[in-house]
Amino acid sequence: MAHTGDSIQGGNTYFESLPSNCGYDTAFVNRDVAQYIGVPGQAFGQTERPVSPLHDTGTIALILIVFLLIALNYKKGHKYFLHLGNYLFSTRRRQSMFDNHTVSETNLMAALIANTCVMGGIIMFLAVGHYDQSLFNSEYLSRYIWSLSAYALLFYLCQMVLYRIMGYTFLSDKASTKLLLDGFNSSQAMLGLFLCPVAFTMLLSPATLVPMLYIAAILYILARIVFICKGFRIFFNNLASLLYFILYLCSVEIVPVILSFTGAIFLCRVLQS
Repeated sequence: MAHTGDSIQGGNTYFESLPSNCGYDTAFVNRDVAQYIGVPGQAFGQTERPVSPLHDTGTIALILIVFLLIALNYKKGHKYFLHLGNYLFSTRRRQSMFDNHTVSETNLMAALIANTCVMGGIIMFLAVGHYDQSLFNSEYLSRYIWSLSAYALLFYLCQMVLYRIMGYTFLSDKASTKLLLDGFNSSQAMLGLFLCPVAFTMLLSPATLVPMLYIAAILYILARIVFICKGFRIFFNNLASLLYFILYLCSVEIVPVILSFTGAIFLCRVLQS
C-alpha cells in the first residue's frame, strides 16, 4: 500500500465517496481482503444513486417540514378533526360560538393544506414524468418538487380568491360564504390525508405508478364532488340559480383542472431550460 497525503490507496480500490480527513474512522480494504470480511462487491463498483424523489434530500426535507408542522399544531388544534364532518357537509347558516375556528385550528388546517400541496406536487411530478421523462433533469429533482408544490399552493389560493368573489357576488350573507370556504378547505385537508399513502406507495413501489395515478385522480374527483354537492345546497334557491351553477361547474371546477396539468408541464419545461 502507498500513503499519499491524507488518503490511503490499496491496489486499484479507493472509496472516493468517503472524505479523506476522517482519521481512524475511515477504513479502506482491497478486493482480496474484502471477501473475508464480508464487504459487498458492489462497494467497489460505480453504482449510480437511484433517480427518485425518495432519494432526494430536498424532497425528503420538504415532506418532513410539512409533517413537523402538522405534529406541532395537532395537540392544540385537534378539535378541527372533530368538526371536519360538519365543515364538509353542513349547510346550517345559524352561527354559534363553535362556528369560528380558533387560531390553533386554523394553523392545523393550514398545515394540512400544505401537506395536500406537497403531496400534489409529488404526484404531479410523477405524473408528468410518466407523460414525458425528458422534461426533468435528474440532478435537480428537489427543484421540480418544490416548484410543483408551490404551483399547487398557488392553484389553491386562486381558488380561494375565486370562491370569495363568488360568495360576495351571489350569496346573500357572510355566513353562507363562510360555509362555502369551510367546505373547500376541509375537502382539501381531507384530500391530502388520503393522498399521503398514495404518494408514498408511488415512491416506494414504482411499479404501481399507473394504478396509483388513477387512484389519486379518483380521490381528487371525490373530494371535488363532496364540495360541489355542498356548494349546490348553498347556491340553489330556484331554477334560475341552476344555470349559474352549471356555469360555475364549467368555469371553476372543470376548465381550471384541465389547465392545471398543462401548466405543470409548462412549468417543468421552464425549469429544465
